[in-house]
Amino acid sequence: MSDPSVAVVGGGIGGATAMLSLLRAGVDAHLYEQSTELREVGAGIQLSPNATRVLHELGFATDLARVAVRSQAVNQRRWDDGRTLQRTPLADAVEAEFGAPHYQIHRADLLAMLMSAIPADRVHLGHRLTAIEQGADEVRAQFADGTRIVVDCLVGADGIHSNLRAELFGADAPRFTGCVCYRGLIPAERVAHLDIPREVQVWMGPDKHVVHYYVQGGALLNFVAVVEQDSWTGESWTDKGDIADALAAFDGWHPQVCSILGAVDETFIWALFDRHPLPQWSQGRCTLLGDACHPMLPFVAQGAAQAIEDGATLAAILRDIQRDGVPSALKQYEHLRLPRTAQVQGQAMGNKTRFHLADGPDQIARDLKMAQDEAGFSARAMAWLYAHDATRPDRT
Repeated sequence: MSDPSVAVVGGGIGGATAMLSLLRAGVDAHLYEQSTELREVGAGIQLSPNATRVLHELGFATDLARVAVRSQAVNQRRWDDGRTLQRTPLADAVEAEFGAPHYQIHRADLLAMLMSAIPADRVHLGHRLTAIEQGADEVRAQFADGTRIVVDCLVGADGIHSNLRAELFGADAPRFTGCVCYRGLIPAERVAHLDIPREVQVWMGPDKHVVHYYVQGGALLNFVAVVEQDSWTGESWTDKGDIADALAAFDGWHPQVCSILGAVDETFIWALFDRHPLPQWSQGRCTLLGDACHPMLPFVAQGAAQAIEDGATLAAILRDIQRDGVPSALKQYEHLRLPRTAQVQGQAMGNKTRFHLADGPDQIARDLKMAQDEAGFSARAMAWLYAHDATRPDRT
């Protein structure tokens, strides 16, 4: 039997990481992306040590240090008076504890970094998956442009509206989580008068919260302002938001929050969707990764990190197997990854409640736990996430 061929469907961060990891493992892999150009929407993301460990293994340590920001701490604060509820050191402290750095980076910078390392002849743009047919020994995939391929393994990294997920398990709509986000990027000089330190700052208040941090080497301040809302009808990450609406939503919040929102030229608004954990990701010679199988709220800052982990573990599992071993390998991948990502999904939903408590007894109890370093982003609370090495699943 020969080594397997793999097609990765989806050219986002998870798909690109999977491709690079597969190629580094010696697997014959190709990437198929429905867009005609590779670009990443959104703005900033956080890369915790469990993600940067993978990226360093892929050879990006120097690039990350150049374009990302190494924040000094996560500073969780009250919505009105700005009082720090819990401040968790990052930077040297995290790297010493977990052996890899914690970064903030623009999504587009990370995707460009990953894609630049994939040979051009392995990337196929303008390919939208429309149908699959599985046999005992192969998978046939068809794309909207008429392209047909035959491979030993098909990987769906095609996002929350995954076509491969629908082909395998039936189409269903993701769940609106009751939160919408205003997001944007602000030139750092425009908020220089606020003396905002290089921290991830999380402002928590009744039914809302705000997160901000620097990206692009400190040139831009990335912010996300989350508001609970009963319904949503939009679909796009790039729907324009009204700055006046954002300011009105956070009226009465700390002056720093209001000043940040007031410094924005434009803001975008999008709804947050997720899904309940799937009972399975794999079927025969097909499997899923990233948002295709575990879309989650961004309230643990792990969406990209978990997709990166998926890609690394999948490549480690497929390394050195033969074609006939693909179905069992994909089941092993699912066995290793599904429980972990389901736990992250659950913690992210729990943080929605924790971040948005109204002032009162529950909020007072939360603040006491945070003051005692027993909740949130304390090093102890996050160790199960940050210490994980997805490139060596045999050690987990």
